[in-house]
Amino acid sequence: MLSAAAALVAAAGVFAHGAWHRNSPVFGPALWRLPAPTDGVPRVSLTFDDGPNPVATPRILDALAAAGASATFFVLGRHAARWPELVARAAREGHQIGNHGFHHRKLHRRGPGYVRDDIWLGRRAIEDASGVTPRFFRAPHGFRSPWTTSIARSAGARTVGWTLGVWDSTRPGAEEIRRRALAGARSRTILLLHDGDGYDPAGDRAQTAEALPSLLAGLAARGLSVALLPEERPADATHRPSA
Repeated sequence: MLSAAAALVAAAGVFAHGAWHRNSPVFGPALWRLPAPTDGVPRVSLTFDDGPNPVATPRILDALAAAGASATFFVLGRHAARWPELVARAAREGHQIGNHGFHHRKLHRRGPGYVRDDIWLGRRAIEDASGVTPRFFRAPHGFRSPWTTSIARSAGARTVGWTLGVWDSTRPGAEEIRRRALAGARSRTILLLHDGDGYDPAGDRAQTAEALPSLLAGLAARGLSVALLPEERPADATHRPSA
């Protein structure tokens, strides 16, 4: 009896780790840091979730352009449908466009049918907005179910976690966002930031936009180059589910 109870507790712990830890391998691999550099150049990647946002995203794109830097935008499908021109601009300016799903629901609580629909709706909204098929997927909050990663891969996307989050979504102030990011950034870091709000289409992300120019300057001063995520294209889906 005790051994059965212990096994049940252990299984629950493994399941919880897979569901709630953004980089857990339990439910499939997630890219959570950059590959080791082969040329000796230390690199970091900037990623932005929950956009686009009509105020913050253009400012972030302007700051990236001024610094000659590229980033990855994990776009929320329902926001892409609302502001398609911003997704198109990001793609046109050389940024990677990732899929963040459509509704911004916590996928560890959802069945395979819901997860499949959410990921494919997100992909379609991104394609309609920009003509780009997203090759990366990040689950909202990093929460995954046992089938999330495999469904994302069937939609042609590699699942991505992150190395460092600075809780910019809590709006601690632009200077604090910059300080946290520079304090934690190291070679191979994938940095999580937000250009939108997953629950409020007009949510305030001005502090992140304000922090970005000095953050980019600080990374450069520390010898950290800004790079895109490594492309590792999974096979394209052979069947595109109907709406």
